[in-house]
Amino acid sequence: MKLTDLMPLEKWVAIEKEIADTWGMDANFFDTKGVRISTHKNWANRICPEIKATDKGQSFICAVAHMNVATLAKNSREPVIEECDGGLIKLVVPVFVGEEFVGAFGACGFLLDDGEVDTFLINKITDIEEATLESLAEGIRSITTEDARRLADDIRCRVEKIVQEHQG
Repeated sequence: MKLTDLMPLEKWVAIEKEIADTWGMDANFFDTKGVRISTHKNWANRICPEIKATDKGQSFICAVAHMNVATLAKNSREPVIEECDGGLIKLVVPVFVGEEFVGAFGACGFLLDDGEVDTFLINKITDIEEATLESLAEGIRSITTEDARRLADDIRCRVEKIVQEHQG
């Protein structure tokens, strides 16, 4: 089963857009392999597109963070809130139909609580100048752990409702 078996892609994209508009974070649904199901993109900051534009940044920061946090969420069957190696929030809510894992929701791009961007590590991985990274990191919004949990609970409730409607 796939997410698009539960409802059409356009409805998943509408939720992505609503979360991005309401919360400001980059928000996407992912298939079981960790691939976004839509092309919708809402950058939450200026640094993430630069990180993802490099092969090493995409492979060793973004993809690794998503796969690690998504695996934790899948295995626990609960939302997981962590930070990527760059120091930004990575929130994942697993999507299950019965016992079958069918995908996940992910949101990212803000600082969690009093966190800070790890420009040193990002520089070592991507070769983007640290001064450039410092400039791009200016003004990144923060989200409290409490608000991140509220977002995760909201998504979890929405997904549970979608699954229940699909099951009749």
